[in-house]
Amino acid sequence: MSRLVVKVGSSSLTTPDGHIDPDRIGTVVDAVARARSAGDEVVLVSSGAIAAGLGPLGLRTRPRDLATQQAAASVGQGALVEFYGRRFAQHGLRVGQVLLTLDDVTRRSHYRNAHQTFAKLLELGVVPIVNENDTVATSEIRFGDNDRLAALVSHLVHADELVLLSDVDALYTGHPDLPASRRIEIVGGDEDLAEVDVSRVGSAVGTGGMVTKVEAARIATAAGIPVVLTSAALAGEALRHESVGTRFVPTGKRRPTRLLWLAHASETKGRLTLDDGAVRAITERKASLLAAGVAAVDGTFTAGDPVDLVRLDGTVVARGLVNFDARELPTMVGRSSHELVELLGPEYEREVVHRDDLVVL
Repeated sequence: MSRLVVKVGSSSLTTPDGHIDPDRIGTVVDAVARARSAGDEVVLVSSGAIAAGLGPLGLRTRPRDLATQQAAASVGQGALVEFYGRRFAQHGLRVGQVLLTLDDVTRRSHYRNAHQTFAKLLELGVVPIVNENDTVATSEIRFGDNDRLAALVSHLVHADELVLLSDVDALYTGHPDLPASRRIEIVGGDEDLAEVDVSRVGSAVGTGGMVTKVEAARIATAAGIPVVLTSAALAGEALRHESVGTRFVPTGKRRPTRLLWLAHASETKGRLTLDDGAVRAITERKASLLAAGVAAVDGTFTAGDPVDLVRLDGTVVARGLVNFDARELPTMVGRSSHELVELLGPEYEREVVHRDDLVVL
């Protein structure tokens, strides 16, 4: 039995004018249902909420302003899940909607709950339908978000493979319609991408392009998860583990989920400027960040928020989850742990950023 995460984009689920295409959804659903019958567990990361809302709202193209995007997502998400529910029911399968924001996995108290939710849904035989919570998201609605989301969810659920379904059958060195473009079957590292031009943008209803698929593959493979990139039309073959599309082989090992999110998906709330000694401590000795090594504090954040850790020249060297509010830190800057205890009390003796909540970039 394998645990698969399957990501399908807006352009693979909708008609050009923004309406849900039942036949396209049916192709994906049938492939997932066959994989389930073969004993595999499947988590489906599905774009399409905003796109599915365009038709009902009378919008011809994807709106540019955030408020209209969120309105379209609000209308479209329900329609999208309704379609999935009906089609999976024909195979005797139930679906469960999971809407995520970055906080759900970057914050320690949230990501454990997200992991447990997925585990229970799969245990109960439910097919989780995952999307970013576009209705309430702010900066999260941005270029390629669900490709990255799929890569990070694959790590969260301990997937054995990530399948990215697009509108092209594989990765090519250029646009597939160009005679000079060459199909790439295996990617073992960045050196295999040297000739690849991924500058083609997405469709009128999607947000991404091939560049976001490649970045998602980098994230997943760096965490030890193989990736298959192919078209939605070949979903059945891909989920039967046939040789289709482009295969990205793992390049790294798994690490704590929240650190993967922290490195690749978090929107930082501020920045801490470090002296040279603190930079060496966190990058070379893998130490925690103490108040004595902080030279300056910028931004508005609360304990548990992600912040950038930067050199004196402003270069970002790491990212971490801070243990204090922005209003508390200025009085702590440059002080030793002993001084903090005497000045503010024993509760201020802890690290500003613990090494377990820190990732060097």
